[in-house]
Amino acid sequence: MPKEQGRKLIAQNKKARHDYHIEDTYEAGLVLMGTEVKSLRAGRASLVDGFVDIDDHEAWLHGVHIPEYSQGTWTNHAARRKRKLLLNRAEIDKIERRVNEKGLTIVPLALYFLDGRAKVEIALARGKKTWDKRHSLAERQANREKEQALGRRLKGMD
Repeated sequence: MPKEQGRKLIAQNKKARHDYHIEDTYEAGLVLMGTEVKSLRAGRASLVDGFVDIDDHEAWLHGVHIPEYSQGTWTNHAARRKRKLLLNRAEIDKIERRVNEKGLTIVPLALYFLDGRAKVEIALARGKKTWDKRHSLAERQANREKEQALGRRLKGMD
């Protein structure tokens, strides 16, 4: 059987980009049980309530929902258990320092398979205020209108 190649997206946390200013991103491996991998291969997961906590110099992923595998028996996993992240010691120390100093939080952005291995993209993020959210929405709307006007003008529709 040929080995998987490339990146296969499983779940994405679009709400995180709306609620937070993303400052830095990291790619981390996940320690999973067999039934979790099978459930992920079926494309089922949710990152909405997920967050990362650094405890005793280890990174842990909390609140990510990977549903039970339908054909699993007594070997099935708990859907919202905490999962260990595989990060380099220097990366963990750097992240922990920045979170403690600046009051940042760590949120998962995407869950995917990269060459057959489960990976999660995590980000150091700062929470947005409501006016920040309104401002970014208005900015995105203005850019969209500008692009549409440019497109109409190029087509000669004026």
